[in-house]
Amino acid sequence: MAMPEENKNPNIQYVTDEDGRRVGVILSIEEFEGIMDTLEELEDIRDAEEARREIESGEDEFIPWEQAKKEIEEERVRLKREGIV
Repeated sequence: MAMPEENKNPNIQYVTDEDGRRVGVILSIEEFEGIMDTLEELEDIRDAEEARREIESGEDEFIPWEQAKKEIEEERVRLKREGIV
């Protein structure tokens, strides 16, 4: 039966198989949430870099904030009128 293996980090335990190979990890909720927060931040950074590349290459463009708000509101009204939201 696989048993947790102690680790230097007290919030993480490895689960090993009969041969001692690590096959799983047990994390505290705090450790897990910290990892998820970091992943979300990295995804945001990647998305921002992609948007910057698209703007620099001409694939996309900036629009003024007021124009963006107007377009969002128009789309919201259209979706409401069509009974979608």
